[in-house]
Amino acid sequence: MKRSNRLILLIGVFLAVVAFVLIVILLGGGDRGGPGATPAPSPISTVIAAQDIPLGATITEEMLTTDNLLAQQRLPGAFQIPSQVVGQIARQPVTKGAQITSQTLNPLSQTFEVPEGQRAMSVQVDAVSGVGTAIQSGDYVDLIIGLTGDAFPVVQLNPQDNSIQVVAGLNSTSVKVLLEGMQVLATVQPETKTSGNQPTPNPSASPTPNGPDLTQDSTELVILSVTAQQAEVIKFAQLQGSISLVLRSPKDFFDPNGQPILPLPAGTTGVILKTLVDGGYGVLRPELVEAILPAQ
Repeated sequence: MKRSNRLILLIGVFLAVVAFVLIVILLGGGDRGGPGATPAPSPISTVIAAQDIPLGATITEEMLTTDNLLAQQRLPGAFQIPSQVVGQIARQPVTKGAQITSQTLNPLSQTFEVPEGQRAMSVQVDAVSGVGTAIQSGDYVDLIIGLTGDAFPVVQLNPQDNSIQVVAGLNSTSVKVLLEGMQVLATVQPETKTSGNQPTPNPSASPTPNGPDLTQDSTELVILSVTAQQAEVIKFAQLQGSISLVLRSPKDFFDPNGQPILPLPAGTTGVILKTLVDGGYGVLRPELVEAILPAQ
């Protein structure tokens, strides 16, 4: 009887060992991709900057490369194919090796860095003075000033008492391109106040999914990179005249390889009424018209 019990015990131990080995084999097979195993995540093609891309540059194929990254390594909004971003303007500077994302092309939250030796200065524009508020970070703009008779009267010296007198009847309006080639560091859409004094986005000035808002009542703060002298000129122009920002082409400031270049100054003459009449624009002088009235 004792011998039978020992045999049963040995058989039980043997079956337990076999069961343990089978469990180990099944679990090990799952790790090797067997039936019922969780598949390993596949890497995803991701667009990477092959070189430093400056703010405002038009992205070319030569500036890009791709790398296969796991999903947890990719940034939100990362692109998979270079053709998705070629021809777009970099609205943020990109360093070599960084991922190209939707934030690069259309930043929802804007942070900017003032270039060394420059100043950041904001200019408020509307749909008329700011190209329909279509100006975006990275763009280049010129500033035009218009001065009217109130700020720029034509005067003469009275020879009798040396007093200064305003000459009546003359058009004293003057317009000139004042500053050229200023880069936009960022743009800000103003907010409106609700009845509870809580700021809410201005519905007439908020950007649309396909680009900036172009409605007639839209406004925008454009933050410019300027020198100290340019900052003084802009402030004077804001106080004394009417200013407008003119949007420039990025091709004026970057070569085909995306390297910054300095365009030549436009060298404009400015405009007054005499310029329109005598400067080849074809504006005619008013003339006295004599008419013979019929006899009563």
